[in-house]
Amino acid sequence: MTRLFNEPAAFADEMIEGFVASHGRWVKRVSGGVVRNTKSTPDTVALVIGGGSGHYPAFAGLVGQGLAHGAAMGNLFASPSAQQVYNVAKAADNGAGVLLGYGNYAGDVLHFTQAQERLRREGIDCRSIAVTDDVSSAPLAESAKRRGIAGDLTVFKVAAAAAEAGYSMDAVVDIAERANDRTRSFGVAFSGCTLPGADHPLFSVTEGRMAVGMGIHGEPGIGETDIPTADGLAELLVSRLLTEIPDGVTLAGDKTGSRVVPILNGLGSVKYEELFVVYRRVAQLLAETGLEAVDPQVGELVTSFDMAGTSLTLFWLDDELETLWNAPADAPAFRRGAVTADALEARDAVEEADVELSIPDATADSRAAATRVLAALDAAKTVVDANAHELGRIDAIAGDGDHGIGMERGVRAAVEAATDAVGRGAGAATTLYFAGDAWADKAGGTSGALWGMALHAVADAVGDIKAPDGVAVAAGVAGAAAAIMEFGKAKPGDKTLVDVLVPFRDALTSEVVAGKSLTEAWGTAAATAQEAADATANLLPLMGRARPHAEKSLGTPDAGAVSMALIIRAIHNTFAENTPTKEKA
Repeated sequence: MTRLFNEPAAFADEMIEGFVASHGRWVKRVSGGVVRNTKSTPDTVALVIGGGSGHYPAFAGLVGQGLAHGAAMGNLFASPSAQQVYNVAKAADNGAGVLLGYGNYAGDVLHFTQAQERLRREGIDCRSIAVTDDVSSAPLAESAKRRGIAGDLTVFKVAAAAAEAGYSMDAVVDIAERANDRTRSFGVAFSGCTLPGADHPLFSVTEGRMAVGMGIHGEPGIGETDIPTADGLAELLVSRLLTEIPDGVTLAGDKTGSRVVPILNGLGSVKYEELFVVYRRVAQLLAETGLEAVDPQVGELVTSFDMAGTSLTLFWLDDELETLWNAPADAPAFRRGAVTADALEARDAVEEADVELSIPDATADSRAAATRVLAALDAAKTVVDANAHELGRIDAIAGDGDHGIGMERGVRAAVEAATDAVGRGAGAATTLYFAGDAWADKAGGTSGALWGMALHAVADAVGDIKAPDGVAVAAGVAGAAAAIMEFGKAKPGDKTLVDVLVPFRDALTSEVVAGKSLTEAWGTAAATAQEAADATANLLPLMGRARPHAEKSLGTPDAGAVSMALIIRAIHNTFAENTPTKEKA
């Protein structure tokens, strides 16, 4: 388990600070992550990778000459926010566009896509590659739904080498997609990982058993089996991966002549010596099948904190992919060959403007409403802080257990931003906008993006002129539901926060239309929200990381639904305390 930490919610930030302090030859910190601390060739494509923390050496360890130009670093097991990705991409851009690379997880897709759209609006050519190498996470016919695990390395390495060689953006994207199509991974675990401050691992495996098909965020496997011998494990890993020969791979005879890069990856607690024993048999099996192993990699390349487990990746080469794989690279956690001396020169300072956002004019009524917005956010913070541990426990049943920490970081940042806005005379809408931006930025993950969108939608409805009434607030909640369902693609019944938000929206709107005050309408709708959150215990998840482990979550409510219901109830309590006398009457 994780023993060395200070404040769990600050762990990721403090980890990044220490990483940069110890690897300053390669990287420097920017807002949202790290970028190269060495010069890059002007007018070449920049590769910016990223994902949640807790996977070192992915992603920061892969920043350096011949590899990534920058890494956006989210909270533990949570995607970086769109703002973080944008900041890193702007700092890494060499003038020929930015390719964003990440694992195919819902939160990463949401945030990296938002950052991509923003960069494109500014005239920067920005593309994306979502890695989908994990054969356990979806069938071959639905390979676009597969998640990215240790195969991230192969895709990032060849894309970076192509960019370093001066390939055009189109050509870099083509090579990244070809590498992704030719990469397959399969993993197992013997025990779960424990996040800082938690007293239990995210999942457990019965003594003497092995979880099969697990991911890298603490997700349980899709099945269990007895722990085999090292040779037996090698045979399981190789046989599963050889059932999927990628399209475009030409096999001569019994695979003779085909070349693969094998990557035997340790997930945190399996020792190198154990991995070598397993790889001994992997190498034998590949040779017996007629495959040529090129540049095998054995060690920790993509981890899952302290999880005891391993995965095998096979990267099927062609001549161009092999040349790019073998190209020189010099990053903290991955080095080969010799880069030129010029490439190791320190880059010029990265300038980051510390811009204080202006506060639009607001009426006295809206400024008064802004203080009630702040009170509501502070109440949300109090209830999240009190329930963070339980939210993490619920999330760990079939997910990655980070919901409590993510919500804490998000709501704390929202309160801080709202406090600053109110102190500078902001109206209700501006306060909500600032809070939403801060929530999305600091929380990261899917929930961070969705809560940021929700606050923005309410801000759009209430404005900075009038004192918000029930009609405006109900319209804002309706806008939040519409935006979240459109962007996140979840619908009622998928076991997400949408299962609370939609009935809450409907009840609030109905009560307001019936002439009830905002306080009364919200109170009635809050009760509906709680019932809806409780009812998610009877649903099977159809979205996100919990989907492959649907049966495990049956009987447990959705963590996002629970946190939303808690916050809705906490906000109602502030209405009763802050409602003007004429409304109470």
